[in-house]
Amino acid sequence: MAAFDPWDPAFVADPYPAYAELRARGRVHHYEPTGQWLVPHHADVSALLRDRRLGRTYLHRFTHEEFGRTPPPPEHEPFHTLNDHGMLDLEPPDHTRIRRLVSKAFTPRTVERLVPYVRALADELVSGLVAAGGGDLLTDVAEPLPVAVIAEMLGIPEADRAALRPWSADICGMYELNPSEETARRAVRASVEFSEYLRELIAARREKPGEDLVSGLIAAHDEGDRLTEQEMVSTCVLLLNAGHEATVNATVNGWWALLRHPAQLAALRADHSLVPTAVEELLRYDTPLQLFERWVLEDIEIDGTVIPRGAELALLFGSANHDPAVFTDPGRLDLTRADNPHISFSAGLHYCIGAPLARIELAASMTALLEKAPGLALAAEPERKPNFVIRGLAGLPVSL
Repeated sequence: MAAFDPWDPAFVADPYPAYAELRARGRVHHYEPTGQWLVPHHADVSALLRDRRLGRTYLHRFTHEEFGRTPPPPEHEPFHTLNDHGMLDLEPPDHTRIRRLVSKAFTPRTVERLVPYVRALADELVSGLVAAGGGDLLTDVAEPLPVAVIAEMLGIPEADRAALRPWSADICGMYELNPSEETARRAVRASVEFSEYLRELIAARREKPGEDLVSGLIAAHDEGDRLTEQEMVSTCVLLLNAGHEATVNATVNGWWALLRHPAQLAALRADHSLVPTAVEELLRYDTPLQLFERWVLEDIEIDGTVIPRGAELALLFGSANHDPAVFTDPGRLDLTRADNPHISFSAGLHYCIGAPLARIELAASMTALLEKAPGLALAAEPERKPNFVIRGLAGLPVSL
């Protein structure tokens, strides 16, 4: 019997059999090691993402004590201050106010204007990989593309971009289940350094505004759409982290899947018009964000089980994306899958604001690799990162 165990390397390597078992056993399961309720079915995950009795935070309505939770240790404060002021961890009205401002940078027209830049950058990165005769798809293509795009949008100088990925990786360590003290220490240090950097950048943009998103947030603030400096800093960090983390992992998870399914890869190489549906199917097939948490703000009932206020739900995106009630033969990679309501970008109020940009980036790198590296092959077995929640590889060595 496959067991749900996020700390077992065998489970992390392939969690999908354990999800099938969870779905067969019922609609909700209490998981003692994290004190969470696991929700594995697509219909439930989709509905609960839209349920206003749940929240990404509870602090807009309750203190930690009123909610029956222990406050985080004081030494973790820099991480929580940074995290708790980003719109992903806010609820209305604060979430609404910040998202309205940020969404101006992600209108269809603005994102469409980025297409030539994204394609040119993808071509340049892939050309570099080809010139070198191969390399690590993660560090040579998957990482630099989305990091450069979101840094460009925010107006972060090229010389400063090398620090972004390590800061992001350290902060995102806190989103795993029961993170260690060492993980917390790294996240706190990265939070302090990243925040200090962005405060200096904001000060510089106040002095000399540009065409970038940071300048836009400052201008909106000055025009009366109030955004505290902390909200600005937290928003920039969220956009940088969310703006590349999932895209990086979707790229390497996707190519690792393609390289293990030669018939599907051959079909894609023969017909590049499959790229849009291939992107969606690869996001579904090996989901970059496996789990998303919600706090229960009012008692809810799932299949006769009352989940009390103060509880935490673990919505299993990876399981929902493999639910046979929604996807025909979900364990099969099918790049022509037309009906594909995956929830890799979440749903409801917190639907990923950068989803259109992520799709453009994934399609651009895939197209560039198909065109410029038609003989791309695996050079060595990749190593999977030990993380469960944010699912990715430590590298993907490829040859030509």
